[in-house]
Amino acid sequence: MFNVGDYIIYLKDVCKITSIKEKYLNDEDYYILTPINDDTLKLNIPVNNKSLRKLLDLDKIMEIIDNIQNIEIIEEDDKAIESEYKRLLASGNPKDLIKVIKTSYFRNKIRLDNKKKISDKDKNYFELAEKYLYPEFSIVLNKTIDETREFIINKVDEVICNG
Repeated sequence: MFNVGDYIIYLKDVCKITSIKEKYLNDEDYYILTPINDDTLKLNIPVNNKSLRKLLDLDKIMEIIDNIQNIEIIEEDDKAIESEYKRLLASGNPKDLIKVIKTSYFRNKIRLDNKKKISDKDKNYFELAEKYLYPEFSIVLNKTIDETREFIINKVDEVICNG
């Protein structure tokens, strides 16, 4: 069970537990969650909900970041890549989100290097993956979202420049 003040993931959003209501509904205990990106929203979620998970710890996040170079990019054509992006985003797995970020970033970098317009599809999925990944990482790394974004992009850039 989590405690008041803990940050957790509910579905794909980072939320703070603001209180716990005992025997709230159907004799079940409920967490009252506030998503960090909307502090006006209050969610009442049963404590045994399977969509709740604790944040990754610092060691796990650093392991993921340090292994960005080993996370494969998606090797699909333009028509098939969207379904792969959707599948990876739905998983909510940080490695899958980095795969989307890395792939879309790499694809758009190639376009820009060839003096072409970036793909709206890649841009949109890149932004969605960032929206799901960076809040969790930023809390654990004790960085702002922008600092976290810069940190990850620098790691991806290193891979592209060295790869």
